[in-house]
Amino acid sequence: MLGFLGGTGPEGKGLALRFALAGEKVFIGSRDSSRGVEASNSLKKFSSNNIFGGTNSEAASKSDVIVAAMPYDGQRETLETLKTSLTGKIVITVVAPLVFNKGSISALPVKDGSAALEAQKILPESRIIGAFQNISARDLLIPSKPIDADVIVCGDDQDAKDYVITLANMIQGVRGINGGGLKNAGYVENLTALLLNINQEYKSHSTIKISGV
Repeated sequence: MLGFLGGTGPEGKGLALRFALAGEKVFIGSRDSSRGVEASNSLKKFSSNNIFGGTNSEAASKSDVIVAAMPYDGQRETLETLKTSLTGKIVITVVAPLVFNKGSISALPVKDGSAALEAQKILPESRIIGAFQNISARDLLIPSKPIDADVIVCGDDQDAKDYVITLANMIQGVRGINGGGLKNAGYVENLTALLLNINQEYKSHSTIKISGV
């Protein structure tokens, strides 16, 4: 099962929906159990048999693979609280630290270099992978909407990275790309700010494609 921490936001719900449609069981977690249940219920009209919801703690303990989808300002507290349940597990962080200021969006500098590297520091016994930061949440939430995008997957654990690349390929139209070590995740996170600013200019849902590979 894929467990989504802070999965009630658009990105978490969108990814949960797409993986559920691909046949994976997903559990949407939240600090408030009722919000997790509400989020899962809102998606069950599309895939009723494999979407569940509850608390972040339940998502962490019941799931084999974790997707950290909370806002950056909640990452440290959430991961530290669930550290024991996350030991030994693949933790995919889709977190992109951002600053919103008067209509402008910029990347928030992170002391450890990126949200993914910070997650690895918090969870040294977990297998941290950075991925899925650059797919439009709005597009993910429309089941019939084709997703024409590459997902850059960064991590230091090769087996975990291979698994997440395979997971990305389960979403129709998506291609997983090996982005190298976890140190490269910051570059991908920062692209999110650029894409959101492009979206504002063009009133679009832009994403990324890598040519030549």
